Amino acid sequence: MAGLRARDRALLAVERLKAVYSAISELDHVNPFQMLIATILSAQTTDRSVNAVTPALFARYPDAAALAHADPRQVEAIIKPTGFFHVKAKTIIATSKALVERFGGEVPGRIEDLVTLPGVGRKTANVVLGVAFNVPGFAVDTHVKRLTRRLGLTKSTDPVKIEADVTKLIPPSEWTGFSLRLILHGRRICVARVPRCPECVLNDFCPSSTVRAKARRRAVPPPRRKVRLAHGG
Repeated sequence: MAGLRARDRALLAVERLKAVYSAISELDHVNPFQMLIATILSAQTTDRSVNAVTPALFARYPDAAALAHADPRQVEAIIKPTGFFHVKAKTIIATSKALVERFGGEVPGRIEDLVTLPGVGRKTANVVLGVAFNVPGFAVDTHVKRLTRRLGLTKSTDPVKIEADVTKLIPPSEWTGFSLRLILHGRRICVARVPRCPECVLNDFCPSSTVRAKARRRAVPPPRRKVRLAHGG
């Protein structure tokens, strides 16, 4: 696998991660509004934590109109387990108001519109588009930034440039799935501090793999020692 081009590594990573992560999103939702709110709540927490609070949240506030008029303190009480609940409550209420005022209460299906909503950046917009609307989008978060550099798919640290670099390498139909599977893989295996390379399905071609590095070191023969001949006096 050594010497693969970036495009080949990207396509191989797409297929390998598909085999490991069948679902591309673990956030429970039944419509674009729920997906949008759940994605905002998922910042700095786990999908499990979000899924634990959204049933009660959406039972009480089933649509943008209802959440737009919610009492922030009641919303905070529901979403508290997700962390940063003061800011998150303020954000999802403001987002709901914007949906009602500018989009008739519906989540827009264009990235140009989504990124105008409070708390919605390009990453969140791409997640919502890909999962809720089946519109190709490559979401770049901290995990995707780390993994795409480790895989040698980009040299940039800028999310917009990373998105451009990687989407040139794979078909649009794979953009959403690949980015969200990279996020899952970054959480579970290719973690920031000490990546679990021996357990990684990409370790045989990843340029940053510690498994490959050890194999290369073993393959290099030790330097030959010079033997000094003793001379008689």
